[in-house]
Amino acid sequence: MHGMLAGVRARGQSCDVYLADAGIAPDLLREAGARVTGAQYIALFRSLIDRLGDEGLGLLSRPLKPGSFALTARSALGAPDLETAIRRIARTFRLVQDDIELVPVREAGLAGLALHFTHAAQARPGFLDEMLLRVFWRLLAWLAGGQLPAARFDFAFECPPHVGSYGKVFPAQLNFGQPRTAIWFDAVRLESPVRRDEAALWDFLAQAQANVIMPRRREEMTSARVRGHLQRTQPAWPDLAATADALHMSTSTLQRRLATEGTSFQALKDELRRDIAIVRLNTSTVALAALAQELGFTDSASFQRAFKAWTGSAPGTYRRGESGS
Repeated sequence: MHGMLAGVRARGQSCDVYLADAGIAPDLLREAGARVTGAQYIALFRSLIDRLGDEGLGLLSRPLKPGSFALTARSALGAPDLETAIRRIARTFRLVQDDIELVPVREAGLAGLALHFTHAAQARPGFLDEMLLRVFWRLLAWLAGGQLPAARFDFAFECPPHVGSYGKVFPAQLNFGQPRTAIWFDAVRLESPVRRDEAALWDFLAQAQANVIMPRRREEMTSARVRGHLQRTQPAWPDLAATADALHMSTSTLQRRLATEGTSFQALKDELRRDIAIVRLNTSTVALAALAQELGFTDSASFQRAFKAWTGSAPGTYRRGESGS
């Protein structure tokens, strides 16, 4: 969130109107380790684009007018393969702004796309590199048929404090302090045919803002099935054994599959309860005791301790318009 709002802050503007659009309490920006839901994160992204009239979120020297991404994506339609599509995307992107060039790169069996900043000496938030890298990676993956596994990600800045959250967004080897920010994948993928048409592009663009900035949760993943089951059975909050039975597998198999995906049943349950709590605190006047019961806690104090551990903030901070506690 801080990176996303960096362009507004650099202009000396207040962030409150954008946060209000997303249902985010301004006090959260002062809370170390605070969290918002994925829906709020996407809403903030959309609010910035709409109000600023800038798909670059105010992070570039001049606005990246709405429609620039669509124009860049459309230029790849009809390309015979991914390599040709990348060249077309790079050429079109140069037409819509001046600060960055997309550079196709090759190295020892790998191919990729690098970001070249024309004013490299100027300070910029690492979020800009992060955003552009995942935007164009998602676009290339879509053009290649839906998947483009990354071999590694290079970043032209030092390892940030929030590196622990990179895994879901950039699921490959991470190299920081590199000469340029880039994504690398198997060079064989350059031969992937592009079979997307105008109708498919419109479908992609309809959800592009969510698709390009949020980690993808593949429906076939066990973690997604667990989260879906927990959502459907609220407010029962089934335990591990009951959930494994509902998914037609043993408890040990469920635990093993979740561990392979880097998570656990308790972590998924807590993530969902955290998200529900944030939304309910922002959109209702429900008493903390009632919300605690809704989320499967024995009492309000237990819920408040858990919420503080999940988000770094007390539940009251998430009440829109309140200052905390």
